[in-house]
Amino acid sequence: MSMTATQTQQKGISLSTIDNNLPETRSQYDTVTATTSTGTQAAHRATQIKMISAGFSFFVAGINDGSIGTLVPYLIQDYGINTAIASSVYGANFMGWFVAALSNTHLCQYLSLGSMLFLGAALQVLAPALRAWRPPFPLFVASFLFSSLGQAYQDTHGNTFVAGGARPETAHRWLAFIHAMYAAGMFCGPFVSTAVASADTRWYLFYYFPLGLGIFNVCLVAFAFRDMIALKRPVPAAAVPGSLSAREQVKTALKNKSVWLLSLFYFFFLGASVTASGWTVDYLVVVRDGDISKMGYVQAGFSGGALLGRLLLAEPTHRFGTRKMVSIYTIAAIGLQLLFWL
Repeated sequence: MSMTATQTQQKGISLSTIDNNLPETRSQYDTVTATTSTGTQAAHRATQIKMISAGFSFFVAGINDGSIGTLVPYLIQDYGINTAIASSVYGANFMGWFVAALSNTHLCQYLSLGSMLFLGAALQVLAPALRAWRPPFPLFVASFLFSSLGQAYQDTHGNTFVAGGARPETAHRWLAFIHAMYAAGMFCGPFVSTAVASADTRWYLFYYFPLGLGIFNVCLVAFAFRDMIALKRPVPAAAVPGSLSAREQVKTALKNKSVWLLSLFYFFFLGASVTASGWTVDYLVVVRDGDISKMGYVQAGFSGGALLGRLLLAEPTHRFGTRKMVSIYTIAAIGLQLLFWL
């Protein structure tokens, strides 16, 4: 069957029209592709800034925790107290984390993830602001409740964001990064606090350093998570099929065997590490007759090991399995603790 001249002419016009429109079509496609690529890159950069913000919040927490032990001998001398009373700062730390455990789930019904991070950062500004002018000892102790409460909110939601925001194949590296930042803070804290306390009888002036870091932490959280800072309207659990209220979520978690096992592990692990890092300086000064102006630096060695471990051991732990590697690390830690204390 052959086409007529009119049909051929119409066909030719149609093909010509399509051919003339191809450059415009290609241009539109390239524009859409470029826009999509730019949007993806922008989202990736925004996520990285959020990860860095989470890491910096851990650094701020490390500065606070790493400086307590080095300042204990100065607290005892300046306030005229004994070690039993000085240890109340650790009790206040515990209470902050305990309050966070009870309130976190309930607050999440009203505050978004960004808001919880901002609240935690704000509390970590309040704590050093109270300490920087040498307050009465009870108020000094109470400030540790605020700092640990802020740490707990930022720690919890920073871990949640990093674990869920990173790609599955790189999540363990980002988690290693933020926890290494905590160890980096623990490492830097003794150097700064010891230098300030040994150079001036006003040891509490050190707290202007974490105060400045805390203010920057608030600003960084506000910038990085500006699209996630909001108040939420709580939705009744009955209105959403299958959902649980905050109290029911806590009860469900407490019925989980793994929650109890992990809690016990961290109870003993953190208890041992905080005791070792918090009382090492006082032990070396009182029992080993060490120079108070120099013994504060010993604690930095403990934190330096934690920093290297979190940077270097994340990959082998991921490759060879958590259970096996944690068992090896635990045995090694017990041996090294015995070597130090005995």
